[in-house]
Order: sequence, then structure tokens, then C-alpha cells
Amino acid sequence: MGSLRDIRRRINSVKSTRQITKAMKMVSAAKLRRAQIKMTEARPYARKMEDVLHSLVSGVDRESHPLLAEREASKSLVFVITGDRGLCSSFNTNALKGADRLVTELKGQGKSVLASAVGKKARRHVRKRAFDVANEWEGLSGKVDFTVASEIARTAMSAYIEENVDEVYLVYNEFKSVTLQNVVAKQLLPIEATGSEAGSENMEFLFEPSIHGILDQLLPKYVEVQVFQALLESQAAEEAARMAAMENATQAATDMIGALTLEFNKARQATITAELMDIIGGAEAVKR
Repeated sequence: MGSLRDIRRRINSVKSTRQITKAMKMVSAAKLRRAQIKMTEARPYARKMEDVLHSLVSGVDRESHPLLAEREASKSLVFVITGDRGLCSSFNTNALKGADRLVTELKGQGKSVLASAVGKKARRHVRKRAFDVANEWEGLSGKVDFTVASEIARTAMSAYIEENVDEVYLVYNEFKSVTLQNVVAKQLLPIEATGSEAGSENMEFLFEPSIHGILDQLLPKYVEVQVFQALLESQAAEEAARMAAMENATQAATDMIGALTLEFNKARQATITAELMDIIGGAEAVKR
């Protein structure tokens, strides 16, 4: 059992930490509300556009546009999306583990893999693992906008169209709830078709002004929207994870303060008892 001064110093230290974690929780809660609004507003548009494009692609010639052209995959590009900061529980770790699993799977298929890091944690990870790094982005936490998403999407499309890679994947945390985030490994390029082949053969589309004009407009926009939605999902998931982590840290600090206070009271009681025994012993000695 430590001295009263040491215990009191530890209690004050933990109280200061609790104030910090409580403040960080409140900040994350405010950021989460803003991120959740953006993500919720964009999600229906992104999902509907994905459904429409997948159905449309199933009824057209795959060679009608460079972003649809399928070829034997020997080289893959993986975009790993994380945050720039820690203190968010397993948010970054889960995304990085998901990326590692995907890379291992692709290499197991005999493919070479390039990695693009979105976020400081992803950048450090791909460098530490000695991955072949294609591109890096930082400073996006809390600053996600469509301009950045377009830049990342254009990088992916250029690499695919120029045949530097044969397929492109996104790995990120999808926001499910404040307490749940799922890691998603999603193929971005080539754009996959939905529906059976038989159903696709029976489909007929009339394109105005032309199929190439429509695909030239829709397909790049689709890729940009999917990247933008992934960034928004990751941002909301990060703030949710950080808020939960700070709440747990605040509760742990409160529990520690309670335990230290109990230890302090026991130590003080032992000190008072010892002092009383000394006084009583001194009094008995005087009587003799």
C-alpha cells in the first residue's frame, strides 16, 4: 500500500485523464452526428446508382467501355482506407487486418499486388509490411469531400484503363451502428454485372444519344460516388469507434478512482490507528 501522498497524486492524475477522455468523447459525438448525416444522405444515392449500373452493364458489351473491359487478372490494386489518428479502439486495426487478408488471398492466386494508402495509419502499415505502394493520401479525417474522392477515383481509373492493374479493390470500415462497424473488401473495377447471363441476353436497351456517350458520363461518376461513399462510411465508423473507446476509457477511469479512493481511505485509517496506538502507548508509559 502506497503512502497517502502517492495515492492522492494518482487520484488527481486519473481525474485529469478522465476529464480529457470525457471531453474527447463529447467531441467525437458531435463529429459523429455530422459524419452520420452526410453518410446517410449519400448512401441511398450510391446504392441506387450501383444497382442501376450493375443492371445496365449486364445488358451491354463488356468491350464497349475501358472501365468494363475484363481481362485475365495478374496485377491488383488495393486501396486501404483508415484514419490518421489512434484512440479509436480496433477501428484501424480491423481495416488493416482486412487488407492483409485480401492481399494474402490475391497473392495466393498468383497475382502481384499494389497498395494505395488512404490515411496515416494505412501509410505506416503498408510501408512496414513492405508492400508495393502506388499512392498515399493523408489528412482526410473529418475533411472528406467529393473533390478528394474524385482524385482517388481518377487514380484508380487511370491505372485500370492504362492496364497498369487488372482489378481494383476498396478495403474500409462500413458504419452499421455506433457500436458496430464491418470491414468491407469490395471490388471497384472492373464493374461487375448482376443478374443471370440468360437474363442479360434477353435484355435490350435503347441508348440516346449513344451507348458510348452515356457510359462515358455514368461509369466515371459511378466510380467517384463509390469511393466517396466508402470515405464517408469510414469517417462515420471512425468517430463512432473513438466515441465508444473514450466512453470506455472514462468509465475505466471512474472505476480506478473509486478503487484508489478506497485504498486511500484504508491507508488513512491505518495511519490514524497507528497514531492512536502511539498515543495510548505513550499514556500507558506515563502512568507507569
